[in-house]
Amino acid sequence: MTPEVKKRIEQIRQGIVPEGYKKGKIGIVPIKWNEVPFSTLFTSTSEYTDDLEQYPLYSLTIEDGITAKTERYERSHLVKKENSYKVVRPNDYAYNPMNIRFGAVARHKGDIPVAVSGYYDIFTTVHESDLVFMDSFLTYGPMITYYNKVSTGSLVEKQRVHFSDFLEFSLALPPLEERKKIAEILSTQDKAIELQGRKIEELKRFKKGCLEKMFPRKGQKVPEKRFPGFTGDWEQRKAKDLCSISTGKSNTQDRVDDGIYPFYVRSPIVEHSNRYLFDEEAVLTVGDGVGTGKVFHYVNGKYDLHQRVYRMFDFSEEITAKYFYYYFSNHFYDRVMAMTAKTSVDSVRYEMIADMDIALPKVKEQMAISAYFDRLDHLITLHQRKYDKLQVLKKAMLEKMFPKNSSGVPEIRFKGFTDAWEQRKLGEVVERIT
Repeated sequence: MTPEVKKRIEQIRQGIVPEGYKKGKIGIVPIKWNEVPFSTLFTSTSEYTDDLEQYPLYSLTIEDGITAKTERYERSHLVKKENSYKVVRPNDYAYNPMNIRFGAVARHKGDIPVAVSGYYDIFTTVHESDLVFMDSFLTYGPMITYYNKVSTGSLVEKQRVHFSDFLEFSLALPPLEERKKIAEILSTQDKAIELQGRKIEELKRFKKGCLEKMFPRKGQKVPEKRFPGFTGDWEQRKAKDLCSISTGKSNTQDRVDDGIYPFYVRSPIVEHSNRYLFDEEAVLTVGDGVGTGKVFHYVNGKYDLHQRVYRMFDFSEEITAKYFYYYFSNHFYDRVMAMTAKTSVDSVRYEMIADMDIALPKVKEQMAISAYFDRLDHLITLHQRKYDKLQVLKKAMLEKMFPKNSSGVPEIRFKGFTDAWEQRKLGEVVERIT
């Protein structure tokens, strides 16, 4: 950073307007900047459809962006009105007015047009070269903070940022050429993250294939693949005959902020508690909520459970807890989904666990199978850690490549760029879809 830029930053921090700048409603900005009316840069209509065969139904999630709806959460059969969905074409953005406060805005990176909820707003950038830049800019930390600051609504849980307000935001943006340079770096990092994510998904698919082949299929007494030296038919036992089954005792209010023991709640979130503690090795499954039917293995130390988390413990000599976990986790979730699909309630009941059939080889073979999947899980964990580190690195890059305050200059820049970033209406860099 040149001495001139440092001096200008310090002046702005002190409230002094440097030469060539002016005070406006959004702070100190270059004197040559003029606001351009949103109406001259945008169209105001959206493309609706009810043809879910031509436009498959997708959703907008904070974690995965624009992604295909899962069978469990596909509720199109409940929609009665025609043209209730909006079409999102490749490189369009979808925006959720209520959840943008948590980062619910993303670009459709697929190759085909899809349908999303009619509640979402759809838009795209004026400059195609801005796509990668905006992917990161619209969801980085300071933007999330700003969304929360300007959201409106009498109830906190229902506060939202209306799209008309969203398009009136004043944002600090570098010149287009500098945005292109930033996009190149971010694109390289995104590619590394994508490749690492693919490795993880490939390992998970490989593990799923192994689970299917190393446990007997329905009606079979032996699996398709088996370790050398093991012979003989596997037996069938009910889960209730192999372990004790109970739920936790705590409710959400029983957790304490300074608790030191894990508290497994109704979604796969671990909080902390000091009450109603257990210390047996156990297999856990969530009874209802976000993680319904998901299975976890808990081994070391004390823990607390919500009333709607089931635990399987006190295993008989016929089965190891780790083998029960791998077999149960491979079969139970699909069982839950099949049963709850027939009802209006997505929840686990005691009998769904107790009456589940468990295919049972001898203990030595159980231990060999468990050790194999343990190694696979360890490999997946190592790749996940690398993936997480790449995400952290990208976040650090974003923090240094975007201004953190009203100085108008980021911490690091490409050579040849020295001007302060200008303030622009978002409406000048994005365009609604007709």
